[in-house]
Amino acid sequence: MGIEYAMVHVLYTIPPAVLLTVFYQPLLSKLDLYKVGFLVTIAVLATIPWDSYLIRNRIWTYPSNVIIGPTLFDIPAEELFFFVIQTYTTSILYLLLSKATFQPAYLRAERKQKHRQDFNNTSWRLYRIAGQLFFVGAIIAGIGMIRDNGRASYMGLIVLWAAPFLLLLWSLAYQFILGLPTINTALPILIPTLYLWHVDTLALQRGTWVIESGTKLGIHLWDGLEIEEAVFFLTTNTLVVFGLLAFDNAVAILESFPNLFGNTPPLPSPILLVEALLLPASNYDEKRIFCLQDAANRLKQKSRSFYLASSTFSGKLRVDLLFLYSWCRVADDMVDNATTLEQAQTSIRDLDRLLKEEYRHRDPTAVIGSLHKHFCELMANAPDGHQALSQLPLHRLSQEHFAHMLLGFQKDLEFADPPSSERDIRWPIMTEQDLETYAQRVAGTVAMLCLQLVFYHFQTEFSEVERGHVLSAGARMGVALQYVNIARDIAVDAKMNRVYLPQAWLKEEGLTAWNILLDPDGPRVKCLRSRLLDKAFSIYEEARGAIEELPQEAQGPMRVAVESYMEIGRVLREEHYTVKAGKATVPKLRRMKVAWRALRG
Repeated sequence: MGIEYAMVHVLYTIPPAVLLTVFYQPLLSKLDLYKVGFLVTIAVLATIPWDSYLIRNRIWTYPSNVIIGPTLFDIPAEELFFFVIQTYTTSILYLLLSKATFQPAYLRAERKQKHRQDFNNTSWRLYRIAGQLFFVGAIIAGIGMIRDNGRASYMGLIVLWAAPFLLLLWSLAYQFILGLPTINTALPILIPTLYLWHVDTLALQRGTWVIESGTKLGIHLWDGLEIEEAVFFLTTNTLVVFGLLAFDNAVAILESFPNLFGNTPPLPSPILLVEALLLPASNYDEKRIFCLQDAANRLKQKSRSFYLASSTFSGKLRVDLLFLYSWCRVADDMVDNATTLEQAQTSIRDLDRLLKEEYRHRDPTAVIGSLHKHFCELMANAPDGHQALSQLPLHRLSQEHFAHMLLGFQKDLEFADPPSSERDIRWPIMTEQDLETYAQRVAGTVAMLCLQLVFYHFQTEFSEVERGHVLSAGARMGVALQYVNIARDIAVDAKMNRVYLPQAWLKEEGLTAWNILLDPDGPRVKCLRSRLLDKAFSIYEEARGAIEELPQEAQGPMRVAVESYMEIGRVLREEHYTVKAGKATVPKLRRMKVAWRALRG
């Protein structure tokens, strides 16, 4: 009896597991717990028969003076714990590295011919077959090594045990294994593998466990590390990550194609997961996949703060929030990027008609013959707007909020074309109330739409009064975020001949709109920026308590969304803030720290 093997866990395997758990805990969801528990269970059940065979046949052994004593099928308790702790640690690392990735965007509908949206599409089946042939070859090689019953026995047993599982996982999830970024696939394998190689080297040198000389090749990766042990840890970590990728592949399919799977439970059963993985890729909805990719790319390019925040939401709510943001961004760009006032006005009219047609189209009481009267024309005029809007659950979103948003865009058009003098400037934002009304329309409405999606996905049992209170607070928070946006973009807006600071405020500082257009970074403008930020933070303090009234699963992510944007305001308040492309930015590491603190509450 001894504690040397137990000390390996105390010193080397438990500490990284604890550190990763503490770091990831604010992000941990019920689905994550289900996923890790599922993988740990499978790993233990799949490894026990194999490990028991190795020990009983003395392919590897444990000296009696290094283990505490209890065994299961001759496997020491410390070894059983190794199965659990290795799978758990690798799983948490994978979850951490994969959190920011919007995985549904990596699904691919396999076609027989090349397509402009996916130039590698014709190669997917070749990749699958090549991988399958590789693992079949590994199985055959493993059988051969075992039959020889010589120095390659242990290597053969490793390969023959692992290769069938890898073949199965590859066949089910090769798209994700190949398609996801390496930070989701290679790093979660390599980091724990390199670490465990170091731990195993120490254990073999100390004799904590021993590979019998007649069953090993005698090749060392480096001094003290047998090649079989190196392959074992590389293989087992690959199995864990492939299993997680297959799980996430199934979840992505369930979340992305509601037309195929309907309303799936938050924690899908193993049968449902297998059903999703067995769905032929040729049955995937290509339009839906393209919309997912487009929405994710748009958010990543246009708003780093909200892209970071979106990664903390999970499941179908994240998908719908991406589509909502995508539509809002498309609509805003259609107006802002118009080359003439007439083109911008036409864009708003097209968006308004598109909204009305979409709502009528989804209304079962609508007259079918009248639904598509202008639909083809509208899709031609606003294809991106239709694409994003077509994916939203509009039956759960208020049409009124979209209409108010368009009124806000209309307010943008009240600013003049490039003025030649101060007299030529139209001034739509006269008072602080005008500013608040504008912010409510362009941002308060978005906040309320986001909250309606939260209510829809979590099926909250709020009374009308409680729901109204949360929506009202959300609208106020949207105003606060818009004030930060305006404070940040004074110079950017000035280039578009827009000044959103109230004229009443300008008069108090002895300024006019013309002064702002000529010098948007002047000292008196900084005073006005500070005043606007003070208003923003005052509203923020007033409204943020309502976040705690949301369903628990939404509280942390919503705090991240709010705090990530308010951090821009905090940067603007600093004496020397960083400006990039005319906008104050928050360094990436600082954004991550803000998100982590927000998740912890």
